[in-house]
Amino acid sequence: MTTTTDTTTDTAPTTCDGRDLHEIADVVVTSFGYGHSPAPEADLTLDARRHLRNPHEAPAMRELTGLDRVVREHVLATPGAQATITAAITFARDLHAQVNGGRLVTIAVGCVGGRHRSVAIAAEITAGLNACGLDALVAHRDVGQPVIQT
Repeated sequence: MTTTTDTTTDTAPTTCDGRDLHEIADVVVTSFGYGHSPAPEADLTLDARRHLRNPHEAPAMRELTGLDRVVREHVLATPGAQATITAAITFARDLHAQVNGGRLVTIAVGCVGGRHRSVAIAAEITAGLNACGLDALVAHRDVGQPVIQT
């Protein structure tokens, strides 16, 4: 399940369609843009600004998002991207096991605008967690925000 929000908040989403996320999910992965507001509170925060290819630098991808295949492939082809995704999945699985399902595990992934790198990485982490048998949701906080001009 994907929830897309563009509200500015310093916490991860806690509800979906009026339901407490802990009732329907084990893990919530939130993508966001540091250029719009601070990182949401999370168990793990990944900063994608320095070590992943930036689609914003390619004019043909600037107005697209990490939900578009060409952008996602561009980001995921960055050396180290898959290792980052795998490490986040391992962290979430281990933490979920430690808390024995007693609370929601949260991961936040940020880039400058919250439209490209963070969206692609958050979606991949969520897919990996679901493939491992956890109920994971993704929320794209800033994907609908305007492109930050540099």
